[in-house]
Amino acid sequence: MHTDFFSWLEQHQGRQYELHQKHINSSFVKMLRTIGFDKGYVRGEGPYLWDKEGNQYLDLLTGWGVFALGRNHPKVRAILQQLIGRDMPNLVRMDCSLLSGLAAEKLVSHAPEGLSRVFFTNSGTETVETAIKFARCMTGRQGIVYCDHAFHGLTTGSLSINGADFFRERFGELMPGNQKVVFNDLESLEQTLSRKEAAAFIVEPVQGKSCEVVKDGYLAEAQRLCRKYGTLLVVDEVQCGLGRTGKWFCFQHWPEVEPDIICCAKALSGGYVPVGAVITRPKIMDCVFNSMERCVVHSNTFGQNDMAMAAALASLHVIEEDKLVENAAEMGQYAMTRLREIGSSCPFVSEVRGKGLMFGIDFARPKSSLKLKMAWDMLHKMNFGVFGQMIIIPLLQKHRILTQVAGFHTEVIKFLPPMTVCKEDMDWFLSAMADVLEDTQRIPGAAWNTVAGLAKRAMTATVAG
Repeated sequence: MHTDFFSWLEQHQGRQYELHQKHINSSFVKMLRTIGFDKGYVRGEGPYLWDKEGNQYLDLLTGWGVFALGRNHPKVRAILQQLIGRDMPNLVRMDCSLLSGLAAEKLVSHAPEGLSRVFFTNSGTETVETAIKFARCMTGRQGIVYCDHAFHGLTTGSLSINGADFFRERFGELMPGNQKVVFNDLESLEQTLSRKEAAAFIVEPVQGKSCEVVKDGYLAEAQRLCRKYGTLLVVDEVQCGLGRTGKWFCFQHWPEVEPDIICCAKALSGGYVPVGAVITRPKIMDCVFNSMERCVVHSNTFGQNDMAMAAALASLHVIEEDKLVENAAEMGQYAMTRLREIGSSCPFVSEVRGKGLMFGIDFARPKSSLKLKMAWDMLHKMNFGVFGQMIIIPLLQKHRILTQVAGFHTEVIKFLPPMTVCKEDMDWFLSAMADVLEDTQRIPGAAWNTVAGLAKRAMTATVAG
């Protein structure tokens, strides 16, 4: 390989879709081309992306929440550049890393006082796998209670507590002994916990696949029930944690809540190096690592590596120093208030919900207007959930705003702006949403033509595939 790496890389520019088609995931390439998302981005900075033609886009997908600090944050980059220029004694293993100790100290400073131990991982799903093992070890029980519509990752243990059958299909028998309960339903939860078989109850304070938020009082009562029946309370803050919802951790919107285990990741990386963290109580950590012989009974090869720990430390300092938690609270409230106002005039809008800068807009069959009802029904005969494409495609093609449908067979569009987002960017988004929502009410019109074109392209792609 040439030492001038970027000159070499430039020679291959434009080959990404061909290479992915041939060597990585051809179905993903087909999907991108079908909906017109094959833009070929060449640069990213803050909340923006640029394609090869120089067009600027507002990124409200942020790599599924990884770029909570925006892309290529200069402060995080500067720290990593300094680190990579030093000959660090990385991953010695038979030693203790200063960087990971400092990262743990900084992280727990924002958690409840009783949660003072940290286990570092390489991803969000690995934090959930760790939480499962820790809870089983601590309680001596096997089962995990989880919620419908939950999403906790796609590795085997995490997949076993996924609320959607779509992700579980065709992968065979998963981890046994788990129980699904209705989200926000305390009666369902108590009925399950009262069997005293559950090691843990795991819950997202804001569900990643629906943007449903726990009701006021739900987490506190769930905590009481968990303690009553000897079950650990695990909050999955992989996506909603570290400032995104306007608090350092989303559960802190309800001050009386103090979980036994917190899972976090995504934003901790600064968008540079994969890293996750499990924050827990000393008695839980000491139960797992209960002797010198068992001091590495749970571990990972790349956990606590210097680059990940430096990225985590830098990210935590940036969130503090740049007051990003406060900005997320302010911008989130502004965006959802205005979005509800805009949505009130669109018969397809069912609800705007979320917390801080993790919010979504849900669509449903109109209650009035026979013409719109018929259009909705016709569309859903073709493909349930395709209405969302009528929103995200013109947002990208006409307004250069990147976002996505929240999940398979859902009518929810989810938005994850970076926590660095400003009012001007939010106004760009809100103006675009007003235009797109207005278009959906014109039949025939641009929005419905978009979906018709999508259906034709999908059929062509299916036949060609």
